[in-house]
This record gives sequence, structure tokens and C-alpha cells, in this order.
Amino acid sequence: MTRSPRRTRRMLQVTGAGAAALLTLSACSSSDSDASSKPASASSSSSSSAKLSGTVTVFAAASLKESFTKLAAEFEKQHPGTKVTFNFGGSDSLAANITAGAPADVFAAASTKTMAIVTDKKSNATTPVTFVRNQLEIATLPGNPDKVSSLKDLTKSGLKVVLCDETVPCGAAAQKALAASGLKLTPVSYEQDVKGALTKVELKEADAAVVYKTDVKAAGDKVDGVEFPESAKAVNDYPITLLKNAPSAEAAKAFIALVRSAEGQKILTEAGFLKP
Repeated sequence: MTRSPRRTRRMLQVTGAGAAALLTLSACSSSDSDASSKPASASSSSSSSAKLSGTVTVFAAASLKESFTKLAAEFEKQHPGTKVTFNFGGSDSLAANITAGAPADVFAAASTKTMAIVTDKKSNATTPVTFVRNQLEIATLPGNPDKVSSLKDLTKSGLKVVLCDETVPCGAAAQKALAASGLKLTPVSYEQDVKGALTKVELKEADAAVVYKTDVKAAGDKVDGVEFPESAKAVNDYPITLLKNAPSAEAAKAFIALVRSAEGQKILTEAGFLKP
């Protein structure tokens, strides 16, 4: 059977149109595939750029040493490429160092009063937030050989008692508790931070010291702890803040977020701190 030239030409035109349509659909499909892959690439790039790095320098009250050291290990595990370094000590000394220009990213104090030394100058720090609280306890020699059972017992003649200096939060709290009891106590020494006071008992250079519950717990069997009701009238709030001009601001914000997170609060409460 012989086809006419006109019919053959028409069939070629139809076939050409169909091929063109297929090419167009193929191009659209390829374009859609490319478009869908681009956001994933952009997301990956964004995630990569958000990766934290650098060293976070934290000035923290001595009583935070054990719990913050644990938090630092967790932070470095969660954010490879970061490192957390500490300067632990009396909150008043740390505040003085910060206002004098010591480079730091984060300040965690053992009282709102010492935090105010830094935050009163708004150029020094952002608004602080209370993240835990702490209560006093009496630390005695193991076995409590002097039978200390109250704050009043610390006034016994011949008993060597150590207190934190009044300028330090634990010392100020101790004076507040003594005043609430109407007691006067002359210690054998005033220490510049709570760890210094506790060490005197651990080394048996003192019979007792007024420290924090967290420090008694951290000392384990090196000391015995004696609670006293007046401590409820001298509970310290612990505020934390991001310092202005922090060298590692983004990583510092993430560290503060960990401290305030459920995970961070669990570590802190296990150490004996009270929730804010």
C-alpha cells in the first residue's frame, strides 16, 4: 500500500511534536529535582556554619567547681572543637578581676550582691539569670568527734572553727545566719573562698567550718555534715551572665544554655544545689 506524500508529512509533524513534549517534560522533571536538592544543600551549609568552636572562659564561684567541671566535659562532648576553661574562686575576687578587664566570657557568682559588682556597670555584662540556689551546712571532722549538732555548738570554748571571709558570699551568709540566731562567733581564721574553709577541716587544721551543702557532699567521707535551721534564712541565689565583648560569645551562650537546661539542672541538683 502506497502512502501519499501529504499524509507522510503530517505523521512526521505529529511525531516531532510528541518528541518535543517529552523533552519538555524531561527538562521540567530535571529542574524540579535540582530545585528540591538545593534547599538540602543550603541547609547543610547553614548547619555547618552554625557549628561552635573556640574556648569559653568561665569565671565561677568556688562552690561550682565539681558540677561545672562535669558540665564542661558534657559541653565539649556535644560541641567538638570547643574547650571550656575555668577560673574558680571567691565571687568578690572574680568580680574585681572582671571589672579590671580580665578576659572572660561567662561569670557565675554565688550571690546577687557580688554579681552586681559586675552588672552595675551595664557595659560589663548582659542581664544575669539565677540558675541555682545554695544553703549552708556545718562541716565537721569525720565522725563528728566534738558532737556538733547546732550552730550554737560552734561557740564552744576550745573549738577551732573556720568561716569564709565576710566579703565572700558564703561568709556573708554565715554572718546572716549567726545574726538570726543572736550568736557571736570568733573563728580561728577567715578564708577567701568556701573551698579554703573546707580544706582546713579536711586537713584537720580546724574542727568545723560553715560551708555550703554542696561542698560537704563533694568532700565525701573527708568530713561530716551537720544541718542547722538558721541556714534557711541565709540561702544564696546563684546568677549567671554572658559578659559583654566576650571573645567566644556564641559558644558562651551555648554553655549558659546547657547550665540552665534540664540536663544541666540534673547535674547541679545531684551536686546538692537547690532549684531557683
